Amino acid sequence: MSEYLERAVQLRAIASPHYNCAQAVLIPFAEKAGADEETLFGVAMNFGGGMKRGSVCGAITGGLMALGLFGLDDKETVGTYYDTLKERHGGMTDCAELLKASVQNGIPRSEHCNGLVFECVTLVEELLRKNGKID
Repeated sequence: MSEYLERAVQLRAIASPHYNCAQAVLIPFAEKAGADEETLFGVAMNFGGGMKRGSVCGAITGGLMALGLFGLDDKETVGTYYDTLKERHGGMTDCAELLKASVQNGIPRSEHCNGLVFECVTLVEELLRKNGKID
């Protein structure tokens, strides 16, 4: 298990304060990017639960923020990130849709959300490595 994924697992296991999906994807990359975890906790606060509205999944937006921390905003990298997740989840990217499908498949909410967090962390890490941003 990579250091980034391990940190995400640790964050999701903390009950208080709760780390939402966006925070749990973004914060594992903080140290390597030279960012402060407390600041990133606040930055990603309103992105959990699909921006608290069931919109785009917090794990997905957390990953976009993590890529941005390393200056990756090119269409190819961002497109690969987004399209990969969309393909893996039947075209769905919104929290409400993803959760509904999860419930229909008998997957508990916490298991579903943790799975997406870990998936996004892994994909961000792969893209950062591919782009020479981390070793």
